[in-house]
Amino acid sequence: MKKLSLLLLVVFASFSMKAQVNVLQIDAAGGKTQINKNIYGQFAEHLGRCIYDGIWVGKDSPIPNVNGYRKDLLEALQALKIPVLRWPGGCFADTYHWKNGIGPLADRPKIKNVFWGGTVEDNSFGTHEFLNLCELLGCDPYISANVGSGTVGEMVDWIEYMTSDDDVPMVNLRKKNGREKPWNVKFIGIGNESWGCGGNMTPEFYSDLMRQYSNYANMYGGDKFDRIGCGSNGGDLNWTKVLMERGRNNMDGLSLHYYTIAGKSWDNKSAATGFGEDLYFSGLKKALYMDELVTKHSAIMDHYDKDKRVDLLVDEWGIWTDVEPGTNPGHLFQQNSMRDALIASSTLDILNKHCDRVKMANIAQVVNVLQSMVLTKGDKMVLTPTYHVFKMYNVHQNATLLPSNLICEPYKLGDDQIPSLSSSVSSDKSGKIHITLSNLNPSKEIKLEINLVGKGFVKINSGTILTASAFNSVNTFEKPETVIPTAFKNAKKLTDNKLEVNIPGKSVVVLELE
Repeated sequence: MKKLSLLLLVVFASFSMKAQVNVLQIDAAGGKTQINKNIYGQFAEHLGRCIYDGIWVGKDSPIPNVNGYRKDLLEALQALKIPVLRWPGGCFADTYHWKNGIGPLADRPKIKNVFWGGTVEDNSFGTHEFLNLCELLGCDPYISANVGSGTVGEMVDWIEYMTSDDDVPMVNLRKKNGREKPWNVKFIGIGNESWGCGGNMTPEFYSDLMRQYSNYANMYGGDKFDRIGCGSNGGDLNWTKVLMERGRNNMDGLSLHYYTIAGKSWDNKSAATGFGEDLYFSGLKKALYMDELVTKHSAIMDHYDKDKRVDLLVDEWGIWTDVEPGTNPGHLFQQNSMRDALIASSTLDILNKHCDRVKMANIAQVVNVLQSMVLTKGDKMVLTPTYHVFKMYNVHQNATLLPSNLICEPYKLGDDQIPSLSSSVSSDKSGKIHITLSNLNPSKEIKLEINLVGKGFVKINSGTILTASAFNSVNTFEKPETVIPTAFKNAKKLTDNKLEVNIPGKSVVVLELE
């Protein structure tokens, strides 16, 4: 039956290619692979105003807070259903010594953030504050251990402090600091960007170091958590090859970092606002490169790990623009536009498609840094277009990916082109089908025919759309609802197996079928 369903999918796709330009064929009964909820993970680094003045305002702040956590931000993140949160870095992780961030606040030494603007921090947000935040959010903690300037012993002590319930010094220290029971830490990263800010290492040197750290992490943590090896910078396939060749048995996951740069180079990343169609197009095209990256790195991993035991984690991704004028260049504060919402939706579609290997992703970063979910200013807070995409897309978390084939017209600009449409299709535990659709063409409405094979549907339960008057529209503290989701009515059931959708330009649509 499954073979027949897939055959029909191919036949229908071939027919539709001739008959109609924009067609989405869905094998509604052929789903096998789960979209891991952790693909919708977040990242919080000690960088700019992400932690301090973002997540953490302190218990004595006039800004409403819950034990020091900013209340409006906490509620916004709870609504997002964050599955996993990565901390403390980033580059910061390999300068972070965790014992400076525990115990009475008055006794915690200050630290200079050498990577990000030279800011002096008071260490009031440390291990307890982060792990308690994860409990409030209902998400799993992902701890990045210091390999660049730390030691194996320092990491082991930290693991014991967080996860052990034995009668040992680190556990007794934790209890003295007010936490009786261990936390449920699910992921330990063995360093961060060890090829760059995390130590400027070769893959051979790092693979040996990773095996050493991982060995002791395993001895003290057992099967409590996954050990994550530091992976490649974008297209560095050799790094992945060496790590899989020499260290695959010493890690449970391997990371990958890729940032979208709409401008010409890292030195000319372009502004986050006021850009024209050339930078709109460039941003989307470079975001779509994620598909090629994941495909190539996965192929190398498949060669050494045919059973897919080692997960691929894209634990830093998103668009990186020039900072907002007048802000600290080292704090990476940038606005967030409708274009960035489409970068988020199309990237999530790619990661969903590769869910057989990709088991986690962490967009950078959760608040006030890079492609944030939330921006804050004093007692004001605004949800970004990217926040709305993540909330719309949480229907895919732990759902079953349904095989699909999207045929669509190109979006052309000059001599270049990209697909006009991006999509994901999944089925939840109750059998409801969710279809997410992005129209990347900024000005053209696209009529899409959707055909379901192997299973029909009774009705279109709901539809939601995120769009804006312009592709560079943003939400500001003065106008926070410029880009917000609204009800979508332009989907029409034609038969029990077919529907038609009119998708406006520069928009993200979510449909629920029952």
